[in-house]
Amino acid sequence: MQITQTVSEDLHRQFTVTVPASELDSRVTARLAEMQPKMHLKGFRPGKAPISFLKKQYGKSLLGEIVEQAVNEGSQKAVSDNQLKPALTPRIEPVGDVQQVVDGKADLQFTVTVDLMPEFQTADVASLKVERLTAEVTDADIDEALQRIAQQARDYTPRPEGEAAQKDDTVTIDFVGSVDGVEFEGGKGENFNLTLGAGQFIPGFEDQLIGAKAGESRDVKVTFPADYHSAELAGKDAVFAVTVKEVKAPAPVAFDDALAQKMGLDTIGTLRERIRDQVKSEFASASRLHLKRRILDALDSAHSFPLPPQMVEGEFKSIWAQVEAELQREGKTAADEGKTDEELRAEYHAIAERRVRLGLVLGRLGEQNGITISPDEVQRAILNRVRQYPGHEQRLYEYFTKNPQAQAEIRAPLFEDKVVDFIAELAQVTDKQVDRETLFKDPDDLPESVKAATA
Repeated sequence: MQITQTVSEDLHRQFTVTVPASELDSRVTARLAEMQPKMHLKGFRPGKAPISFLKKQYGKSLLGEIVEQAVNEGSQKAVSDNQLKPALTPRIEPVGDVQQVVDGKADLQFTVTVDLMPEFQTADVASLKVERLTAEVTDADIDEALQRIAQQARDYTPRPEGEAAQKDDTVTIDFVGSVDGVEFEGGKGENFNLTLGAGQFIPGFEDQLIGAKAGESRDVKVTFPADYHSAELAGKDAVFAVTVKEVKAPAPVAFDDALAQKMGLDTIGTLRERIRDQVKSEFASASRLHLKRRILDALDSAHSFPLPPQMVEGEFKSIWAQVEAELQREGKTAADEGKTDEELRAEYHAIAERRVRLGLVLGRLGEQNGITISPDEVQRAILNRVRQYPGHEQRLYEYFTKNPQAQAEIRAPLFEDKVVDFIAELAQVTDKQVDRETLFKDPDDLPESVKAATA
């Protein structure tokens, strides 16, 4: 076996591996010699069939296995002999006519292309200066959450016969939806309880049932949003034939011990404290989201090194496929975003580079500091994921537990969060008080003054 390096660039190596046909033949002969004592062939005593006969009978089929073995050995040897650290699985491509090799008429030759992990020094995380957005939980926040709970828990009583439905009433309806006179899948329901004004259905649907009475039928005309999850219905005009079977009015909202007891608690004071704890947890999660973004921004700014091209390209292809699907679903083009296709691709290519760079930095920091994800942590995350899909738990659980790639997708965000939390403990973190609205904004939608302050 001969290995020759043909390309040597910053993060890119390529080798040509040649295995002479004579060596492949010798390997076949050696393999047959191992098999010979166990072979029982008609016309020969057990284990006594000549190697020459076995080669005629099985040599060609066995050569395929030998070639595969030689390819694996050659690629591993090219990496190990040169002490390389691949960023991805090496790419192997045959050279010449493979059939000639299988027929034993030509040497085996193939290329091994290796993208390398970059060498870089990680920043001193203790020197990172980042800002954490925080907001105070007020009594008004508790009152608002309590109001939502009370509305969800309130009782409904049938309105007197002939009395029209009002906003916040619940109506029991049968409905059949159609587009251009043709019913569509998922557009039919019976005995559905709809609270008018809750925004459960397509915009405009609930408004058209205000004023309806029990026993009344109405045609509700709506237009599906352009970004509707079903591409077949997005932007389409539809008509729902609706029959109102019952109209119920909500009971007055009461903030008392009876409400707490509906929630399984003794007093309204206890309920308020439980709500306060929950709201504090929601605020803390939002605050952590902003801190994580600031930490990632700081890490990105603190590191600059060459990136493995194929790793970046793979990440970009994944991102771009999602972008194209989203544009298609919304019926938009790059021009609708105020950019050319090249500009939009360049923007997302930069995002791919950032993701790869941060992935490498976080991976290195985790490795340096002994941060790992245990099987128990992965198991808990899988269980949390499958519980989100009632009725499909068993199927999804088997998918995750039997699919290493799916487990890797579960493990990756756990590892990232663990490393970020480690950095947050060491970095110089200062708190910045903001209002609730700002705290719950997406980091990309923050006002420029807040972005500047947290850079």
